[in-house]
Amino acid sequence: MSPTSTPLAHKIAVLVFLENAKGEQLLLLRAKAPNLGSWSPLGGKLETSTGESPFECAVRETAEEAEVRLTPADLHLFAMISEKAYEGESHWLLFLFRCLRPIDALPPEIQEGRFGFFSRAEIDRLPIPETDRTILWPTYDRYKDCFVSLRADCLPGHPVTFEIEQVS
Repeated sequence: MSPTSTPLAHKIAVLVFLENAKGEQLLLLRAKAPNLGSWSPLGGKLETSTGESPFECAVRETAEEAEVRLTPADLHLFAMISEKAYEGESHWLLFLFRCLRPIDALPPEIQEGRFGFFSRAEIDRLPIPETDRTILWPTYDRYKDCFVSLRADCLPGHPVTFEIEQVS
């Protein structure tokens, strides 16, 4: 970005990785932007006006979107990703959670899209956002049982690059 360009807004959101007893991931085929027409984990933006925490947001979004009731104890925060200039529209600070208990059934279709369960191998063949393909799923594969912080440069017209800032 040049110094004279308009500053981009910063959005804070969560993604929640849920799976069934077979280990298949629950994904949402998005019917809205961002990521319209792509499969992605469920999630949403923090209600910053109420001071909502990332854990509270993950619990709320899982209940709203998948009709699954969780507590913070059901979740493991495994990653924090700072994305610069995603789709050239805004910066994102993402908190990635893994649900520690399997869910039983496919949730019903919602306004944001429809759900499906997929094996990890199937996900690589689905239409998913490029940042999910290059950053999100490799991060899940490698760090889902620990914690990693990374930053990504998503400037349009350039390859997506990322750097790990900390692993614990």
